[in-house]
Amino acid sequence: MTLETTELRFPSHVEAVNQAAAAVSEFISGLGVTEDVAFGIDMAVREAVTNAVVHGNKLDGGKEVEVRLTNPPRAFEITVHDQGSGFNPNNVPDPTQEENILKSSGRGIFFMRNFMDEVDWSVNPKGGTTVRMIKRL
Repeated sequence: MTLETTELRFPSHVEAVNQAAAAVSEFISGLGVTEDVAFGIDMAVREAVTNAVVHGNKLDGGKEVEVRLTNPPRAFEITVHDQGSGFNPNNVPDPTQEENILKSSGRGIFFMRNFMDEVDWSVNPKGGTTVRMIKRL
């Protein structure tokens, strides 16, 4: 298998979520993933891009979301970078706790961590947060 990399940029509009998901679907179609794995990747990507657009860039159309897709051996890796001020994922309340069960938001990080094998965040001192997710194939 040849290592492929695709780099994409989207303006911070809600439409970027579907555009990024479609690009990822096309990218992973040749990797031989099962339907269940593809569904999980799709959910994680949608959550990561939504967080970047809405929470990171605050729907500022002048800012972009950068998405990078690669297929290292026996894996799929995606990074999503926003141009916001950054955040600490450990400060997001656990959506499985009783006091958070009925809240309408706060499940994105939970979904990313459950659908992907590795998820980590880094904050660039010059601005922006990058989430890196890996799914072993």
